[in-house]
Amino acid sequence: MSTIHDNSEGRLTAARTPRWPKPGRVHRIKDDADALNSARALAESFAREASERDRTRTLPWEQLESWSESGLGGITVPREFGGADVSYATLAEVFVILCEADPALGQIPQNHFGVLGVLREIGTDAQKDRFYREVLAGGRLGNAGPERRSSESQTILQGTTRVIDSPDGLRLSGRRYYSTGALFAHRIPCRALDHLDRPVQIWVPFDAEGVTVIDDWSSFGQRTTASGSVVFDNVWVETHDVLPLWALGDRPGLFGPTSQLIQAAIDQGIAQAALTDTIAFVRQYARPWLDSGLEDATQDPYIIGDIGRLQVDLHAAHEVLLEAGQTLDQIARQPIDAEASARASVAVAEAKVLTTAIALEAAEKLFELSGSASTRAAHNLDRHWRNARVHTLHDPARWKLHLIGNYLLNHVLPTRHSWN
Repeated sequence: MSTIHDNSEGRLTAARTPRWPKPGRVHRIKDDADALNSARALAESFAREASERDRTRTLPWEQLESWSESGLGGITVPREFGGADVSYATLAEVFVILCEADPALGQIPQNHFGVLGVLREIGTDAQKDRFYREVLAGGRLGNAGPERRSSESQTILQGTTRVIDSPDGLRLSGRRYYSTGALFAHRIPCRALDHLDRPVQIWVPFDAEGVTVIDDWSSFGQRTTASGSVVFDNVWVETHDVLPLWALGDRPGLFGPTSQLIQAAIDQGIAQAALTDTIAFVRQYARPWLDSGLEDATQDPYIIGDIGRLQVDLHAAHEVLLEAGQTLDQIARQPIDAEASARASVAVAEAKVLTTAIALEAAEKLFELSGSASTRAAHNLDRHWRNARVHTLHDPARWKLHLIGNYLLNHVLPTRHSWN
C-alpha cells in the first residue's frame, strides 16, 4: 500500500488512495468539439477557487475527480481502442483552456498524455488494450520524474533507479523527484534501467507494496501540482507493465513534440489569465498618474499601448502554438521518418519560445500597469508570475532557440527525448 509523507510537517499522514470513478460516471468523449466543450465546462468550475487553492495550497482532489469523470483523460486514445483520438491542435487548445483557469490543474495531467504518447509508439497491442481501457474508465497517470542531481545523475536522463531480476520476478528500486501528479494517480510510470542498462518505463500501480509518495513539493509557483518525490522500495513489477524506452531512441516519432506542445499550452494559458486579470484590475482599481491630467487609468496612452502590445504577442503565441499542433497533425497522417520528427520538434520549439516569453511578460506587466495596489496579498495576483516563472524553467527557451537555429543553419536534427 502506498503511503503519503507530508515532509512540511515531518510526519506520516493517512494515505489517500486515488479513487476510481464509479462505473457509468465517466463521459466518453466523441470528437474534438466534445473535448473542447468539456474543457470549457471544467475550466469554469476550476477557476472559481483557483486563487484560494494556490494561497492555502489546497490540493485539488475533488477537481481531479471531476477531470476523470469528464473523460478528457482519454481524448488521445486511438479510435480503434475506443477513444476520440483528437487532433494535436485540439489537445493544445484543451490545455490552454484549462490552464487559463488553473495552470496547476493543467500541469497535473500533462505527464498523463506524455506517457500515453510513449504507449502509442512502443506499447504492444495487449498493453495498449489494457492501459487504454483503464484510461477510458477514468484512470489517471502520474509521473515519477527525474532523480535529484548526483554523481550518478548529472542530467535528467540519467539515474540509479533500476529494475532487476530476482527469484520471484522483476523488482524496482529508486527515488524520483519532480513527480508531478503522482500523488493523485492510479498508476505512476517510472523510468528505470534494466539489467542491460537500457532505459525502460514501468507503469507502477499507486497502491503497489513498496511505493511511497512524498508530498515535499515546496516551490513558490505551481504550488498544488504536488510535484514531490516517489520512492520505490523493492517493488514487484509485472512484466507486462514494462515498456522498452530504449526503442524510442532509434525510432522517429512524436512523443517528444507532443509533450512539449502541452508544456507550451500551459504557458499560453498562464499568459491569457494574466492579461485578463490585468485588464480587469486596471478598469476597476488603477488610478491615473498624477501628471497625466486624466480621470481614469483606462485612458492612459501608455497603458493602452502596452495592453495592445501584450494582446498582439499573446495572439501571435497562440497562433504559432495551434500551427505547431496542426504540423503534428499533418506529420502523424504519414509514416514518420527522422526528417518529419525533426520538423515536429522545431515547430513546437518555436511555439515554446513565444509562449514562454508572453507568460513571463504578461505576468510581470500586470503589476507595472495596475500599480502598487495590485501587489496586495488579498488579490493574490502574484500567482500568475510565480506560476509562469516556475513552469517555464522546465525546459529553457535558450535551448529551444539553439535547436531551431542549429536545424536551420546546420541541419542538425534535434535529439529525441521528452524535452524536444
